[in-house]
Amino acid sequence: MLRKIRAVVIDDSAFMRKSLSIMLEGSGEIEVIGTARDGLEGYNLVKSTKPDIVTLDIEMPKMDGLTALQKIMKDCPTPVMMVSSLTTEGAESTLKAMEYGAVDFIPKELSFVNVNIIKIKDDLIRKVKEIVKQRSLTDRLQRLRNLSGKSKTRTGVIEPDSKPLPKIGYKAIALGISTGGPMSLQKVVPAIKKEITVPIFIVQHMPPKFTKSLAERLNGISNVEVKEAEHNDVVKAGSVYIAPGGFHMTLKKISSGQILIDISENPSTTLHRPSVDIMMSSVLNVYGKSTLGVIMTGMGKDGYEAVKELKNIGGYTIAQDEDSCVVYGMPKAIVDAGYADVILPLEKIADQINKVV
Repeated sequence: MLRKIRAVVIDDSAFMRKSLSIMLEGSGEIEVIGTARDGLEGYNLVKSTKPDIVTLDIEMPKMDGLTALQKIMKDCPTPVMMVSSLTTEGAESTLKAMEYGAVDFIPKELSFVNVNIIKIKDDLIRKVKEIVKQRSLTDRLQRLRNLSGKSKTRTGVIEPDSKPLPKIGYKAIALGISTGGPMSLQKVVPAIKKEITVPIFIVQHMPPKFTKSLAERLNGISNVEVKEAEHNDVVKAGSVYIAPGGFHMTLKKISSGQILIDISENPSTTLHRPSVDIMMSSVLNVYGKSTLGVIMTGMGKDGYEAVKELKNIGGYTIAQDEDSCVVYGMPKAIVDAGYADVILPLEKIADQINKVV
């Protein structure tokens, strides 16, 4: 019988500690081995028990979550999921936590009794199981935090057939990413040169306020303009558009020849909104095989169908390699199907884009 996943819950709310513990243990595969009421108590608990995963609140007495996270990552690196308020302030703090090494987050609103509680519980358990089963996750997190272009570089598999990605006159880049995305995007987007001459469309699975905060954060540290896409935005070369959380981002070409962004809740039946498949398929409808597909860290296989479509029309795709992914799900689906023309470690993706676009 496989050992249960060992979890620690750190939150100053007794109700949240109880709610999370019930949800996690309800899976039958996760054991909550301890709970803590503040960051200092939580840090000491993680250090002494060495759990497989930690859920960590941000606002707490004695020692806040961000401080506790930094101490955990320095002294006893462990996969950490933040418990985040779905507010602008919560989003900004969560993005900062991901810079410090947290791998994902769950909404604090999960404690409310509502129609989404079952879905939230399922998402929480699925995330915990996917994150914990990743090979050498703590090593990869340590490497992700240390990557700077001048420290700890590595030579991953560059491409399956050792051929360089061809320069075919790319007209757009469509990038899909999920778990582990915010800190990964902060390694890629700022490294894209300002001379880039094509628009970049990104789907990152996140709630609304989080995508806006992410776009603003990236815009402040990048050479190119980064914004959360808005309905009827006119697409500009060299700009990066991040799909707003809770909405699909698609493109439409109007009679003047301009390309506009369409933001919509439809279709409402997709597993993710925004969806990589919906976005990328729409980009293909406008730019065809001149689209460069990029699939990065994330669980599941969102983007698989659109990449298959791209390959069928003669296009090219970059996949992030396993060692640098927080969760090797979305890229794995592409690689296993033989749709990845280039497989790159995180720190090499922007360089490849700069070379061929």
